[in-house]
Amino acid sequence: MARSAESVHAVIKAYDVRGVVGEHIDAAFVQDVGGAFARLVREDSATKVVIGYDMRASSPELARAFADGVTAQGLDVVLIGLASTDQLYFASGLFDCPGAMFTASHNPARYNGIKLCRAGAKPVGQETGLATIAAEVVDGVPVFDGAPGAVSEEDVLERYASFVRGLVSLSDLRPLTVAVDAGNGMGGHTVPAVFEPMPVKLEPLYFELDGTFPNHEANPLDPANLVDLQRYVRETGADIGLAFDGDADRCFVVDELGNPVSPSAVTALVAERELAKEPGATVIHNLITSRAVPELVTELGGHPVRTRVGHSFIKQQMAETGAIFGGEHSAHYYFRDFWGADSGMLAGLHVLAALGEQDRPLSELMAKYERYAASGEINSTVADAAERTDAVLSAFADRTTVVDRLDGVTVELADGAWFNLRASNTEPLLRLNVEAATAAEVDALVTEILGIVRA
Repeated sequence: MARSAESVHAVIKAYDVRGVVGEHIDAAFVQDVGGAFARLVREDSATKVVIGYDMRASSPELARAFADGVTAQGLDVVLIGLASTDQLYFASGLFDCPGAMFTASHNPARYNGIKLCRAGAKPVGQETGLATIAAEVVDGVPVFDGAPGAVSEEDVLERYASFVRGLVSLSDLRPLTVAVDAGNGMGGHTVPAVFEPMPVKLEPLYFELDGTFPNHEANPLDPANLVDLQRYVRETGADIGLAFDGDADRCFVVDELGNPVSPSAVTALVAERELAKEPGATVIHNLITSRAVPELVTELGGHPVRTRVGHSFIKQQMAETGAIFGGEHSAHYYFRDFWGADSGMLAGLHVLAALGEQDRPLSELMAKYERYAASGEINSTVADAAERTDAVLSAFADRTTVVDRLDGVTVELADGAWFNLRASNTEPLLRLNVEAATAAEVDALVTEILGIVRA
């Protein structure tokens, strides 16, 4: 059936499909998306599609509807059932076929969506397939006149767990106590399987799969959602805390004191470990990660490559450069040996391995990677992002040494500090990130810049 372009484009976004179930997304819509996706990947000679889903109440029904759309176009379907997003990427690589993951990640319970990939976990974004899918859903997906495909079921959890453990050297791991906040998301499904053979005492928090998120939002990027884990680490005397988002593709780290570890510091640590395996390799970092990351990569003889913010840019650069690893400020970590896809679990295992190979606490281990103070991302609602950005540039003109426009504006100051202002693509927001030598300098810059932005 044909649909309005406005309703379709409200849900099929730049990187995925996402909306409110029953309002923007229902089984009939998802079936059409499945049919259009099958037609898209059939051009790559795909013969089957692997499908996984998260713990949201709507996910099983929507996954089945998508499967109906795929099989109606003559392709087979492999259902892997409950899965994290990186488990779905693993299955896409394992079976060398396109994949669909039903999740709305950290969004509230009323949302659901689909993350799509081609064979080998290659991303599908607006320019690489989503626009084509949207156009077909608007016009009506053509009927396939051949035989329908078949549906089979595969449990890949243990194979996934074994595979990710095999990518990290864990042989020297000393016994550790690890507190994990799964946020009632898919980490509660994958963490026990991955950690079971390891010499760790797991202290689980909110491992019950519950798509209503009864304890807190499954978005550890918001400091409010780390509070329970920080307290739990101190209560249990854990050596480390890990927090996963709803679909468990992002991993955040808390040290033994209950203090959050910057994703930039995790990026630097993992980069060091990957470069030890392959000296001189390329490491990707987005432009708002700490400058400590490219500094360390260069010091280790590696080649740092800076990209715009967003997984599509990281994955594109990973493919073009053959980079061994890539990291983002948002705690997405990408691995060449994981088909260039992101896996919070792999990043978490690297941090555990680094901690377990020596006797210092995590706070001391991470100190070498925390070279600067940073603000984190601060959002401001503005009527005119370009006008406010120009006002900031004008105010800082006499202190500016470099203005870079790779993504928004990155301003380097004469004293070595820098800041980035980026407008949101979907909301009237201006996003600010600041880094300087000390927290006091960061606070002063944030106050000054926000005074202009919010004037």
